[in-house]
Amino acid sequence: MFLGQELLAWLVLALGAAMCVGNLLAILRPPVTRREATDLERAPVARSITMATVGGLAALWALASLIRG
Repeated sequence: MFLGQELLAWLVLALGAAMCVGNLLAILRPPVTRREATDLERAPVARSITMATVGGLAALWALASLIRG
């Protein structure tokens, strides 16, 4: 099996880290131009921080599971 028995932990680590980094970057560096008139000027801060926290916790949990063995 690809990546052995830890495939689920690797996937959770990748998705959690991407969710955390993506939401933090949406807050810190909003897009310069809007593509459509309905696009927001910046990301909703509370929702982005919540999603970044959830992604960070998932990534930490997966990393701990991989280290533990």
